Amino acid sequence: MKRRIKLTFPQDLIKEPVIFTMAKKFDIMPNIRRARVTETVGEMILELEGEEENLNMGVKFLKERGIVVEPAEGDIVE
Repeated sequence: MKRRIKLTFPQDLIKEPVIFTMAKKFDIMPNIRRARVTETVGEMILELEGEEENLNMGVKFLKERGIVVEPAEGDIVE
């Protein structure tokens, strides 16, 4: 299953390997489609591929870290 999401990172997480950690922990293949990083904010369009349950847990992991997760291109984010 694939899912596209838009992520907005707070300043304190810009330099943390959050996507790598999520991918390893939940067996998700991330594909960065677009990214923009400044000193104060990071934005990313990310395509995730994996089992549906793993994708849901991965999105929850990102939200718990303080990353704003929004659907991209009509996908539904739980």
